[in-house]
Amino acid sequence: MKAHDAMYIGGEWRPASSSDTIPVVDPATEQVIARVPAGTAEDVDAAVRAARAALPGWAATPPAERAARIAALRDALAARAEEIAATVTAELGAPPKLAAAVHAGLPVAVAGSYAELAATHPFVEKVGNSTVYAEPVGVVAAITPWNYPLHQIVAKVAPALAAGCTTVLKPAEDTPLTAQLFAEAVHEAGLPAGVFNLVTGLGAVAGQALAEHPGVDLVSFTGSTAVGSRIGALAGGAVKRVALELGGKSANVILSSADLAKAVAVGVGNVMSNSGQTCSAWTRMLVPAERYEEAVALAAEAAAKYAPGERLGPLVSARQRDRVRGYIAKGVEEGARLVTGGPEAPLETGYYVSPTVFADVTPEMTIAQEEIFGPVLSILRYEDEDEALAIANGTDYGLGGAVWGEEDEAVAFARRMETGQVDINGGRFNPRAPFGGWKRSGVGRELGEHGLTEYLQTKSLQF
Repeated sequence: MKAHDAMYIGGEWRPASSSDTIPVVDPATEQVIARVPAGTAEDVDAAVRAARAALPGWAATPPAERAARIAALRDALAARAEEIAATVTAELGAPPKLAAAVHAGLPVAVAGSYAELAATHPFVEKVGNSTVYAEPVGVVAAITPWNYPLHQIVAKVAPALAAGCTTVLKPAEDTPLTAQLFAEAVHEAGLPAGVFNLVTGLGAVAGQALAEHPGVDLVSFTGSTAVGSRIGALAGGAVKRVALELGGKSANVILSSADLAKAVAVGVGNVMSNSGQTCSAWTRMLVPAERYEEAVALAAEAAAKYAPGERLGPLVSARQRDRVRGYIAKGVEEGARLVTGGPEAPLETGYYVSPTVFADVTPEMTIAQEEIFGPVLSILRYEDEDEALAIANGTDYGLGGAVWGEEDEAVAFARRMETGQVDINGGRFNPRAPFGGWKRSGVGRELGEHGLTEYLQTKSLQF
């Protein structure tokens, strides 16, 4: 795979301050396919200084011109779709169809939405005798995860650019090659030097230096709740704004009035997509007691369609594979019934985990409370809707969820769920709808108009 041996800072590829590198491993073959620079605090400082130098000019650029540059970025990403998909398959392990449709396709749509919003958002409004201005917050540190490498970059950088902010990106060390392709697209789109900067490196080094840097005005982070809490603490000491999209343990609530076969099939597919490496995956399926065993049988049948190495890709790393296997072993230890799958390696090579379904899961079990981040589904039974609601809301998380049933009934139930986004009867993903969490699932929102306002601050002038 193609890899740059430099950082993208100030509109050019610059040598890193250190000769240390990070290996990029193909999780399907377990082979090193590239190396990228391990950025240091010195590299971060250079990137933040470039972003600060570019900020006045970009903030003063008319919104219509910013929109044109974001549209050019969208087009540059679209032109690289095939290369992006192949890169995501190589460094993340996503099956080719998923890589093309979601990992390469969705970011183009999101970038296009911000090209439109940059041109139409009301950055100035009259309120009585006041004129209220929505102005860029400043320099944004975007720290992104490995599970949706390009989507998470675009979901942070595109709205920041639309708002008039400048950015420094620190991508996950497992999937840095996609970020380098994004930097190439930025360069081709003609963004002014310093408006976007890229530093590859380890989270504990480059990520922490970026979060702590006094020249950063807002930190946007997607990843684990533990790291998000640490970033929040670092930013809080400097009274610095944060946007945190963290973990999830989303409930898929199947009401008595639901089409059970459809709800179970779609629910299993949701958990298995991206090998279960989705923060909002519906990893807890809640089923009425009277239809419980029927749902378990349907779930086992649906899970069998996700063959490792074909429809189900590997997990991103040996570390992640071992973590997920540990949770599966914990589920068995705590008394859950293993319906299909298990901790054993399904293939000799690659970081694969079998599609796993647990039944007889109770709300207090570890697999019902903690984010596993793998192809593991827990099925819980409930006696009535009040119990279902208590189970659905009975975790520290509140990121996503689903409800199946008669529409009015499903909507009424969803309104009582403590979570940021709920799909009703398999509602399609909307890249313009706000995405983000309640409770320990995060602070702030991404996507659409709400995602844009995260990068704006308000000033009012009275006359």
